[in-house]
Amino acid sequence: MRGLLDPKMDFVFKNIFGSEKHPNILISFLNATLKPKDLITEVEIKNTDLNKGYIEDKFSRLDVKATTSNNEIINIEIQLKNEYNMIKRSLYYWSKLYSEQLNEGEDYSLLKRTICINILNFKYLKTRMFHSVYRMKEIHTNEELSDIEEIHFIEIPKLEDGSDEKDMLVAWIEFLKNPESEKVRSLEMSVDEIREAKDELIKMSNDDTQRELYEMRAKTLRDKISALNEAGRKGIKKGEKNKAIEIAKSLINLGLDKESIAKSTGLDLCEVEKLMN
Repeated sequence: MRGLLDPKMDFVFKNIFGSEKHPNILISFLNATLKPKDLITEVEIKNTDLNKGYIEDKFSRLDVKATTSNNEIINIEIQLKNEYNMIKRSLYYWSKLYSEQLNEGEDYSLLKRTICINILNFKYLKTRMFHSVYRMKEIHTNEELSDIEEIHFIEIPKLEDGSDEKDMLVAWIEFLKNPESEKVRSLEMSVDEIREAKDELIKMSNDDTQRELYEMRAKTLRDKISALNEAGRKGIKKGEKNKAIEIAKSLINLGLDKESIAKSTGLDLCEVEKLMN
């Protein structure tokens, strides 16, 4: 048997957790994450299409959207690499999910509790906990304004060895970390949903078409990260140039000649002349 595909890849995650064929997987994951008083018993999964255009588009979001039997709207997104924007990104998508519920003239009472779950394959927040939950609260008394907004961050690398696998969220993160581990093999024996997810992963991994789509998506995401890194390098260069301009201005005020200033700062002679004028 060929090696298993990485379930943390958004394409694979969506096929396993966002498929109408096996809703019990998503129900189990949501109950493990949200730990609701009234367990979720049904989900209606949205945006299940996975066409080639989406997979090849580096800006597409292969997230999982669903509504639950508890009258909630859920969005789950998994990120492999740090793009340094997850907080604002999550707030933006939460606001879209929340506002798009109403048509013009409809009553605000129709708005549903809206939850964004971000699964990150990198450390992002300052907290040491691997699972953090945020809601709107009064900053002095900690009184909660409402639970209608809830944002989760699950940071996979922060899950410590020896964590209680009886906690189903720990079990699911172990599956995402390494589905071929002894821990997951043990979990398969006792948790039907973990076994169902593993079976689906094996099925995908042995399907030539699915593997081809996986490789296509992996390349697309690599290209995206490469583009972001290049933009970052250009930003650094821009910052360095701004610093050089400030130094040049100081040297001009000291009366240094333009050739010396250009040599000292690395600016072109014409750029120094413009600053002098």
